[in-house]
Amino acid sequence: MRANVPGDLILGLDVGGSKTAVVIGTREGEVRRRRAFPSQAARGFEAMWRDIATEVAAALAKEPRVGAIGVSIGGPMDPHDGVILGPPHLPGWDRVPLRALIEERFSLPAYVEHDAKTGALAEWMFGAGRGTENMVFLTAGTGLGGGIIADGRLLRGAGSAAGECGHWRIADDGPLMFGKRGSWESYASGAGMAALARERFPHRFDEAVTAAALADQARSGDGDARSVVAESAAALGRGLALLVDLLAPEVIALGTLARHMRDIWLEPAIEVMQGEALAQNAARCRVVPAALGEALGDVAALCAAIYRQREEEQ
Repeated sequence: MRANVPGDLILGLDVGGSKTAVVIGTREGEVRRRRAFPSQAARGFEAMWRDIATEVAAALAKEPRVGAIGVSIGGPMDPHDGVILGPPHLPGWDRVPLRALIEERFSLPAYVEHDAKTGALAEWMFGAGRGTENMVFLTAGTGLGGGIIADGRLLRGAGSAAGECGHWRIADDGPLMFGKRGSWESYASGAGMAALARERFPHRFDEAVTAAALADQARSGDGDARSVVAESAAALGRGLALLVDLLAPEVIALGTLARHMRDIWLEPAIEVMQGEALAQNAARCRVVPAALGEALGDVAALCAAIYRQREEEQ
């Protein structure tokens, strides 16, 4: 591990619809400073940008050794030019040239990457996938998106659109999400699980239901909640089997839901996956919660810059 020199630190921006975090860290993924604040995304881009710029300026004033800025943010986007193309959870972020804005404002190189891909990079370099050549990261939070490491490189695909497995149609019917019924995300994400509960048991569950509440009720023996969680887990397992047979990963790491619902959601899904996938592929693949836990978003933001800088150095 090399010692830090002037310009060797990275400022990471984890921009989400609920919160935004500004972190200072090293090229080895160590977070040194962190400040999080509400995004208040409904205000639109201009208001969010003012808050972000203020917080970044304050962080840089405290740490002059920062040499690059990494941004982890939801898509769609053009990561090469750093242009944000209207993520559904960030109203008003339409064709926002975020990379150019950051570089002009702070005179530092900026690297902008999709949050599912930065999550994959973080888990690959510093978490559950460390030492592997092939792994998949699934966000498994409010939504379901994927980041793929194939033969030791981040897989971007045409238009950097690889990994949108949440939109796979895995059933003929089901909750409607992003204009499609029966998508993997509509069954195996936080928002999907809640929508599934409302669809299956409309007399029991309303708009206030959440995946966390369903997990608590299921663990307490509520039959309806247990049925919803079991159906979601089975759908998760079928999708995992598709990934295992398509990509033959050594590890699949999953985000928030897998960490909080391992016993009643992830473990049953793994059983389904093992029964659906080719036996030799399933045997080679570990399916685990993301190892970085609550630090995942922070490290992912750093990795937006770490990985791109490593690419440039090769």
